[in-house]
Amino acid sequence: MLLELTRWLEQLQGHFGLFAYLTFRGILSALTALFLSLWIGPVVIRRLGQLKAGGQPIRSDGPKSHFSKAGTPTMGGALILLTVLASVLLWGDLRNRYVWLVLAVMVAFGAIGWWDDWIKIVRRDPNGMRSRTKYFLQSVVGLAAGLFLYYTADVPAATTFYIPLFKQVALPLVSVSFVFIAYLWIVGFSNAVNLTDGLDGLAIMPTVLVACALGVFAYASGNAVFSNYLQIPQIPGAGELIVVCAAIAGAGLGFLWFNTYPAMVFMGDIGALALGAVLGTIAVIVRQELVLVIMGGIFVIETLSVMIQVASFKLTGKRVFKMAPIHHHFELKGWPEPRVIVRFWIISVVLVLIGLATLKVR
Repeated sequence: MLLELTRWLEQLQGHFGLFAYLTFRGILSALTALFLSLWIGPVVIRRLGQLKAGGQPIRSDGPKSHFSKAGTPTMGGALILLTVLASVLLWGDLRNRYVWLVLAVMVAFGAIGWWDDWIKIVRRDPNGMRSRTKYFLQSVVGLAAGLFLYYTADVPAATTFYIPLFKQVALPLVSVSFVFIAYLWIVGFSNAVNLTDGLDGLAIMPTVLVACALGVFAYASGNAVFSNYLQIPQIPGAGELIVVCAAIAGAGLGFLWFNTYPAMVFMGDIGALALGAVLGTIAVIVRQELVLVIMGGIFVIETLSVMIQVASFKLTGKRVFKMAPIHHHFELKGWPEPRVIVRFWIISVVLVLIGLATLKVR
């Protein structure tokens, strides 16, 4: 929106050309989302309380320290989605199809999460939406996004599967395989972030870190010079996603202001499902699916811990962990909640740096 205005103003005064730079608009996008979050955050939290969006269900078999969290407002992810939307619409190039796709995925998964939260909190049904219904809706959106990306691809690189560290390994994908991979990453990371969102600030900080790193990949992929130098796939138009990634980072930090231990508000499915789906979508667009697995390793580990726990109990009747997802396992071992959170953040920083290192190690 503002980009179009500055293009017009540039014809009158050349100084407005600064707004054409992706990096500058990325910075503005992050700052806009951050300050909007800090500004309207207290209002949103108060409103959530008035709408009875409190009383977050607490697992009876979980750590006893969590019982004090009962009644804390949830569905705070709405704050993140609102500020990301506002920032991207202000500073993004609204002629870019990737921007609109990512926003559409975010809103769609956010709506699914809102419905699930609404059933849990307002209707007081701890089970929320039926799992079959939720996964069906997620699958529809994930498959639609995959089909859109495949049939609008304008360069071969946009539908090729790349292996990190091996510059000569590139597997062209047909429609079925491409859409299936896109579906797995979008729906998979949506649920992975949701599983991770079990402690104050645990999920949002890795999300911010991964979003920043994906912004670097998006900027490099959209630039012919950088993509050629770094030998990564060149995806025309992908660079504009740096505005989206920056908005997520800014909105995430703003939300963390209220979500840090002890949390004033929880993200809820409305935020976790949407943010995970956005990370998966951006990774598919810039063709860095496997790098996302590395950088989002915390999300992957949390998901694997649940899968291992369920499989072990069904096959042997025994549990591998004291409780899954794995962050609860460490709590039940006696780690204070802040220690679990910060150590997981540190691991996430390391994994993101490893993912960024693949830019040069090829």
